[in-house]
Amino acid sequence: MEYTHLGRSGLQVSRLVLGTDNFGTQTDEGDAFAIMDRAHELGINMIDTGDVYGWRFGEGYTEQVIGKWLAKGSGRRERTVLATKLYGKMADWPNNSGLSALHIRRACEASLRRLRTDYLDVYQPHHIDRSTPWDEIWEALDVLRTQGKIVYVGSSNHPGWHIAAGQEAAARRNRQGLISEQTIYNLLERTAELEVLPACRHYGVGMMAWSPLDAGLLGGILRKEREKTMGEPLPGARVATHRGKRMAKLDRHRDAVQAYEDFCDDLGAAPADVAVAWLLSRPGVSATIIGPRTVEQLDSATGAFEVDLDERARTRLDEIFPGRGPAPEAYSW
Repeated sequence: MEYTHLGRSGLQVSRLVLGTDNFGTQTDEGDAFAIMDRAHELGINMIDTGDVYGWRFGEGYTEQVIGKWLAKGSGRRERTVLATKLYGKMADWPNNSGLSALHIRRACEASLRRLRTDYLDVYQPHHIDRSTPWDEIWEALDVLRTQGKIVYVGSSNHPGWHIAAGQEAAARRNRQGLISEQTIYNLLERTAELEVLPACRHYGVGMMAWSPLDAGLLGGILRKEREKTMGEPLPGARVATHRGKRMAKLDRHRDAVQAYEDFCDDLGAAPADVAVAWLLSRPGVSATIIGPRTVEQLDSATGAFEVDLDERARTRLDEIFPGRGPAPEAYSW
């Protein structure tokens, strides 16, 4: 396993982060325990979750699963960089969503109870809150840090301008600010290169890319389609609506995806490994978040470290999946 500092912080994290969005939906509790144990065996030290994960309204089910696993002891908590998120609606009542100081306090206490721990290593707003100023957000988070309930603050799904605003607000308070940002980023979805990635690099915020395979489109999906016609099942997305969106996107990019799979064949590497290896080679990307449904999927993810993408290979990938580049050149002179 490879490790790096998360952004400009001194926190060391594995370059593969275990995402847990499937726990409680496609992965039952027993398999989730096995995946987390195997992650530690592989050297993965960061586990990322969110209070809405498990998608059972108000339950924080995935956090509960992780909490039961941590409670098994044997150094599980000490070996884990534990990250969770807040923002989503957790009850049908005012002040049970968003980033108000009140909800931040309540959400943190609830996550701590479900995770069966007394502190969070990285606490992350899951989305921007247009109705709450950064000064209020930082004041609430500073209280949690002073109380020892959180150690670092990250963000998730924040645009570049909001990362900049947050860092400037933290600087006015003589605080460290954000150490990380989670954003969707992969060969097919390169919007982050416009402003999010430049903002992260400018402020020393470590990017953690989620959806590295773009819901499986970069994982050899066309090869799997052919296998399906021969009796092999093609794994579906978490829900039918997500599967429908995935297949519609594949139809739009089928030629590029086919060229990508052909390139991977020439390279002698699995498409999923190439996709993750490309992300890990990008300047400013600290880690990529993987969301295995099984131990076997987790094991296969480590193959990315065996892929060496030279300049010629990276150039070919840019030809297949051309990004728009940084702003403002992407849309101006």
